[in-house]
Amino acid sequence: MSRSVLITGANRGIGLQMVRQSVKNGWRVYACCRQPGAADELIKVASLTPGQVSVHVLDIAETAQIQALAYELRNTPIDWLINNAGVYGSAEHQFGKTDEQNWLTTFRINTIGPMKMTEAFIDNLESGSEKKVVTLSSKMASMADNSSGGSYIYRSTKAALNAVIKSLSIDLKSRNISVVAMHPGWVKTDMGGPNAEIDTQESVVNIFNIVETSGMQDSGAFYDIDGTIIAW
Repeated sequence: MSRSVLITGANRGIGLQMVRQSVKNGWRVYACCRQPGAADELIKVASLTPGQVSVHVLDIAETAQIQALAYELRNTPIDWLINNAGVYGSAEHQFGKTDEQNWLTTFRINTIGPMKMTEAFIDNLESGSEKKVVTLSSKMASMADNSSGGSYIYRSTKAALNAVIKSLSIDLKSRNISVVAMHPGWVKTDMGGPNAEIDTQESVVNIFNIVETSGMQDSGAFYDIDGTIIAW
């Protein structure tokens, strides 16, 4: 197994497909989710690949759980840290009726969580051979692309995430760790809905291909699913 990958939000949607694709590629996978006991499909994948996939409890909104996982995996080299876990936030996200408490909760999950994950696993990344942090953002975070307004909670938390990613790319340059933001496309998941443009397999294959070919010269980039750069 030539590569080790840690994936958050691995129990469904894009995250689960990332686990499946990683297994297909022969990689060692550390798959994280909030409730492994209820993650039937993920547990099935792990049970069919003994020693290749391990499942770990992790709610990225809980810093104590991030720290506990980092302690559990201490001295474990990680080649790719994939910050996949995220939420859309409350349905009350339009002007005049934004849900303030949910906004704060979504901010903790979408923005602070990936930052704390990167901080917690910095030693693992430094001991890995590839040293890549991949974080799923969204084209909806792009200021330049916003022509429809609304979606204040999701847009703002992902835009803040992009600011985190850009700063990380600068601060971690001396450690030779690359950091990129990825728009996964409009994907047929619980969040994307049945009318989305692509399925999880197409999204993940494209994401992995982009990350595979990216390097330190690309750190700080905000990629679209076709490999082009999205304007901030």
